[in-house]
Amino acid sequence: MQLTAELKLFPTIEQTVLLHETTCEYIDMINALLDYFSGQIDVPRMSSKDIYAELPSALRCQCIQDARSIYKKATSYKYHGAFPVLKKRVAIWNNQNYDITDRHTIKVPVLIDGKSQRIKIKAQSSTRTWGLLKSSRLGTLRITVKNGKYVAQVAYEVVENPKVDSTKAMGVDLGIKCPAVVVHENGATKFVGNGRQIKQVRRKYNSQRKKLMKHKKMKALKKLGNKENRWMRDVDHKISRSIVNEAIKNNVGIIKLEALSGIRRTTSKSRKNNHSLHSWSFYRLAQFIEYKARIAGIQVTYVNPAYTSQRCPHCGSVNHADDRNYVCENCGYHGHRDRIGAVNILAA
Repeated sequence: MQLTAELKLFPTIEQTVLLHETTCEYIDMINALLDYFSGQIDVPRMSSKDIYAELPSALRCQCIQDARSIYKKATSYKYHGAFPVLKKRVAIWNNQNYDITDRHTIKVPVLIDGKSQRIKIKAQSSTRTWGLLKSSRLGTLRITVKNGKYVAQVAYEVVENPKVDSTKAMGVDLGIKCPAVVVHENGATKFVGNGRQIKQVRRKYNSQRKKLMKHKKMKALKKLGNKENRWMRDVDHKISRSIVNEAIKNNVGIIKLEALSGIRRTTSKSRKNNHSLHSWSFYRLAQFIEYKARIAGIQVTYVNPAYTSQRCPHCGSVNHADDRNYVCENCGYHGHRDRIGAVNILAA
């Protein structure tokens, strides 16, 4: 399985100019190739010698590959032949055309005075990230601008463990008040994450955001948004890790989640929940659970979310819960609403 590690770059003034020119030329070349392909019946075979761009030959070849890939997607039925115009500056090198010599430098070829030369850019990464890159097979390197600063996104291969030889499953219900509820086949339940604490932090960020917007401090507003996003991502990592560790501990072979399209629809839309509901990334949390589970050899499946928190797991009737308290009007079965959801996800 391929994952991506992100490194902060600290180019000199001269290197910043070179990266700006390279990323702009790279995107301009891809857009020009897409325009050229649009007038062709079949996409012609091309090499770096067939196009002119102020780029090293390795980057010209990568431009052709990227343009062909985008063209193929754009002409498929899914995209109805609509050609996108790329605007975000980026450049991509394959694993034969860059070097990460240590956790503090990265070498990439750029065009200087008409000749391809490698520049050595200062980089910063955590000890864990550097260990992963050093011990893994590397893929493409993508340099782009993120929040006004250059970053390097390095793809690397992760060896997946053999599939767990177990038919045991567990259901996971994702939500706002309770970030995740895990239920095993034997009925054992685990609540993951502190929903009250998370909502408190989110309200704090939202309050600060309103004050900054009132005073039109856009730079500080953007900085606050980035800080909140990093915090949310860290929370998602911790929750997903706890869920997968719970599966490993209990020899679970299958983790069941709600299909993502229904989570926002089935979550109550109270005034207090509104901001959290529309800004929390359920998709990212599910993706974190899925890739961590795949590495551990555990399968992840998605089930229909319809009525998972309303259907009685005992008699099957549909009832509305009073906040977190669920009581079946038909048979009297009662329990925590989110646990009911996890039970129904497990049984789906």
